[in-house]
Amino acid sequence: MSYHHGDLRRAMTTAAATAVAEQGPAGLSLRELARRAGVSHAAPAHHFGDKAGVLTAVAADGFTQLAVALTEAGDDLLAAGLAYVRFAVDHPGHFAVMFDRSLLHADDAELRTAERAASDALAGLASDADAARAAWSVAHGFASLWLSGAISGPDVGAAAEPVLRRMAATP
Repeated sequence: MSYHHGDLRRAMTTAAATAVAEQGPAGLSLRELARRAGVSHAAPAHHFGDKAGVLTAVAADGFTQLAVALTEAGDDLLAAGLAYVRFAVDHPGHFAVMFDRSLLHADDAELRTAERAASDALAGLASDADAARAAWSVAHGFASLWLSGAISGPDVGAAAEPVLRRMAATP
C-alpha cells in the first residue's frame, strides 16, 4: 500500500483510541488499526512494535490531554473534578487503557512523563496528598460508573456536579 500521511503516529493513535472506545482494548489488532488508519498493515508494528506499544501511546496521549484539562480548570477542585469526568466521557478509548498497567509498557518514557504531568496537576488541587487522592477517587469512580452505564442521565456534567460538589466541600 502506498500512502502519504502528515502525522502517521497521531492518525494511528486516534484510530486506536476510537477502536478501543468501540470494542475495548481486547478487540484491537494491529491489522485492524492499519485498516482504520488507512495505512499498510506493517505500519503499526513499525511505529509501535506491538499492541502494548499502541496502547501505551494511547495512554500517554490520554494522560497528556488530561493534564491539560486539569490545568485549564485551575485550582478549583469542583472544576477540576468536572474536567476529569468530562475528559473520561469525551475520550473513553483513552480512559479505558490509561489505568490498566497490564495493557501497557509501563516503563515507557513518554508514558511516564505524561503520567507525571497528570499526577502533578491532580496533586496541585488539594492541600495534601490524601485529599488529592480522595478527590481523584471520586471523580474517577464517577466517570467509570458513568461509562459503564451504572449511572446515567441526560448530561454527565449535571449528574456529576452534585457528587463532586459534595466531595469538594468535605474537609
